[in-house]
Amino acid sequence: MSPVRVLGRMVPEIPEDASRFDRYVWARHANPKSGWSRVATMPLLMACLYRRNWRVLALTLAFVVLNPVLFSPPEDDSAWMTKVVYGERLWTKQDHGRLSYPEILNLCNGLAAACAVYAAVKQRPAETALATALSMALKFWFVAEMVHLYEDSSTNSVDDS
Repeated sequence: MSPVRVLGRMVPEIPEDASRFDRYVWARHANPKSGWSRVATMPLLMACLYRRNWRVLALTLAFVVLNPVLFSPPEDDSAWMTKVVYGERLWTKQDHGRLSYPEILNLCNGLAAACAVYAAVKQRPAETALATALSMALKFWFVAEMVHLYEDSSTNSVDDS
């Protein structure tokens, strides 16, 4: 699946059989405000677990669930975080066939996040902070790869036309 030009901008091609809901969520999730506002959620979630603040934990989880639809679709694809979401959309629709490089980053991120949750529940501050930082670093590495995927796909689409 490659990006297509819509109203002068490159956006991921969403298959015709995609649901209206799928189109709605991906379009709104591509707003950079959606992505950047989610960055703070991992440390906040770990702080809530560590301090046993269940109310703020529930509110943060609700924000994570609602976040992809809280913002309007972006004007164009110039923002880095918009490219992240468009690249992720392309990546999720590809047939990987085997464990690929970005999937390994996601797996390592998941392990680091699990360690962060465990450390927060056990109230181990240094381990919580380290595992949270590692998880976030791996996530940023992954999303940077999604930007490369999107930019490579956009370049190839422009070259093909």
